[in-house]
Amino acid sequence: MEKFTLNIDPSKNHQKKSVSSFFKRKLLFEKRSGWVVFCFFLLIASIVSYATTKYGAIVSYMAVLCLVGPLFIYFVVAKPEFGILAYVTLAYTLHLLSRYFIVSFPLGTIMDAMLVLFILGIFIQMKQKKEWHLFNNNISILILIWVLYNLLQALNPAAESKLAWLYTVRTVALVTLMFFIFLFNIRNKKFIITLFKWWIFLAFIGACFAMKQEYIGFDAVEQKWLDTNPQLAGLLFIAGHWRKFSIFSDPVTFAYNMATASILCLALITGPVKAYKKVILGFLAFFFLYVMLFSGTRGANPLIPAALILFAILRFNKKVIIFIGAALCFIIVLIFLPTSNQNILRFQTAFRPNQDASYQTREENQAKIKPYVYSHPFGGGLGATGEWGARFSPHSYLGTFQPDSGYVRTTVELGWVGLLLFSFMVFSILKTGVNNYYKIKDPQLKSYSLAAVLIVFIWNVGNFPQQAIVQYPSNVLFFLAVALMVAIYRIDQQQNIAIDE
Repeated sequence: MEKFTLNIDPSKNHQKKSVSSFFKRKLLFEKRSGWVVFCFFLLIASIVSYATTKYGAIVSYMAVLCLVGPLFIYFVVAKPEFGILAYVTLAYTLHLLSRYFIVSFPLGTIMDAMLVLFILGIFIQMKQKKEWHLFNNNISILILIWVLYNLLQALNPAAESKLAWLYTVRTVALVTLMFFIFLFNIRNKKFIITLFKWWIFLAFIGACFAMKQEYIGFDAVEQKWLDTNPQLAGLLFIAGHWRKFSIFSDPVTFAYNMATASILCLALITGPVKAYKKVILGFLAFFFLYVMLFSGTRGANPLIPAALILFAILRFNKKVIIFIGAALCFIIVLIFLPTSNQNILRFQTAFRPNQDASYQTREENQAKIKPYVYSHPFGGGLGATGEWGARFSPHSYLGTFQPDSGYVRTTVELGWVGLLLFSFMVFSILKTGVNNYYKIKDPQLKSYSLAAVLIVFIWNVGNFPQQAIVQYPSNVLFFLAVALMVAIYRIDQQQNIAIDE
C-alpha cells in the first residue's frame, strides 16, 4: 500500500488569507500595529465627516449607532440587569432627549425594540433552564388578560381610527409586558438595591432640573419648545406664574414622579439602614415634595396624605402614628395657611375641589359622557379621546372629549367592561402586595415591599384626577413596582428555605 502524504505549502496558505483576516490580526492581536489602527480609524472618521457635511447630522447619528448599537443589543440580551437600568433611564430621559437634541426619530420605537430584545433574552435563558414557574401567579394572569383585551380593541367596531389604537396601545398595553421582564430578571437583593438607588438618582436629577427652571428660568431650548406649542404654553402659564415640567413631558408627570420618589425614600427609612442614610433619605423625601409644588399640579397633592394613611395602617405602631399625625397636622396647617405664593395656593385648591372651576368642568363633562358609556360596553376604541382622538378622529363624538382622569379614559375608550377588568386587576395587585408585605420576614426586604405597595397605591389614587400611568416614565415605573411586589416576596421565601436547610 502506498503511503498517503499531505503536503502543505506555508507560503501558499499565507497567500490565501483574506484582507479581512489581515486587518483582524493587525487590529486585535499584534501589539505593534498602532499605525494600522490609527490609519483605519482616521479613514472611518474622514468618511463620516465628509458624509456629515454633505448629508447632515443624521450620518453622525447612524455612525454612532453602527458602532454602539451591536454592543448595546448584546448587553440587553445577555446582561438583562444592565438592560433594565438602561430601559428605565431611557424612559426617564425620553422627553429630555427629544427636546434638547431635536431627534426626529421616534425614541419610543427604541423602547419597543428593547422590549423585543428582553423577550428574546428570556426565551434564550429558558432554553437552558425552564423557569416558567416564575410567572405562575394571579397578577401575571390578570396582566395577560388586560394586554389581550387592549389588543382586541383593534377589532372594536365603534373605533373611529386604527392609527389611534396603534399609537396608544404601545404605552397602555405593550409597556405592561415589562412586568414579566422585571419579574423574571429581578433575582436578588443586590439588584433591588441598585434599582432603588438608580431610581432615586434619576428623580434627583429631575428635581434639580425643576429647581433650575423655578429660580433661574427656562433656557433657550425650553423656551423654544414652549413657543412652538402655544396651546401647551397656555396651560402652563397660570396667574402670572409658569408651571414647571422639569425633564418630563408635562407638569403632571413631573409632579407624580416627585411624589413617588418621596414616598420611596420614606419607605426605605423604615428598613435597617444606617443613621446617616436615614438623614439623607429624609432630606431627599422633603426635597422631592418641595420641588413637586413647582409643577402646580393639584392632583399630586392628595397623594402624600393618602400614602401616609396607608403607611400608618401597614406599619401600625406608636412611633409611626406620632410621625404620621405630625405630618398630617403640618399638611392641614399648610392647607389653611394665608399666603400669596402661587405654588402654595394651587396646593390648597387641591383640597377644595368644590371651589375649583376646572374640577366642576370635569364633573360636567363626565356627566355628559355617561349615556355613551352605558350604550358602549366595550368603549369607543383605544385612543379615541384626548390627543390621539383629536389628531386621528377630530370629527367623531369622542374626538374632542378630554378625559383628564385615567379611570374616565379607561371607561370611555375601553367601556365599562374594560373598567371592571382594570379595577379588578388593580385590586388584586394591591391585595397581593399587602399580603406579601405581612408575610416577608427579612426587615430590609420588608421595607422594599412597603415602598412598592405605597407607590402602586398612590399612582392609582392619582389616576382618578389625572392620567397617571400612561406617560413615560410613570408607566414603566408603575409596573416595575408591581413586579417588585412579587419578586421581593419570592426572594424572601428563597432566603427562608436556605436558612431552614
